[in-house]
Amino acid sequence: QVQLVESEGGLAQAGGSLRLSCAASGRTFSSYAMGWFRQAPGKEREFVAGISASGRITNYAAPVKGRFTISRDNARNTVYLQMNSLKPEDTAVYYCVQYSTTYVSSPEYWGKGTLVTVSS
Repeated sequence: QVQLVESEGGLAQAGGSLRLSCAASGRTFSSYAMGWFRQAPGKEREFVAGISASGRITNYAAPVKGRFTISRDNARNTVYLQMNSLKPEDTAVYYCVQYSTTYVSSPEYWGKGTLVTVSS
């Protein structure tokens, strides 16, 4: 059974930084793409960033491009989301996802989510 466990989010001031991590278990981590989604209060869940199984290919949603960096450590079965230059509109519950293939496609498994709050 696949389990995705996100680190605690936290509170940051606008312009600050936070790093999220997500530990995966249950199947061969290095065989699957990983990603992050988020859901802000009153809004639909949205894609944030994705990374291929090898880590060579990454993609980002327009609102976070240039500020967020997704990475993975296949030896540690962990994916990370480094968030810099945070804005109040980044406030959301962030979800780690594991895709069904080596590339970013349709999420198959979801973590429970972790709250990130950015104050102005």
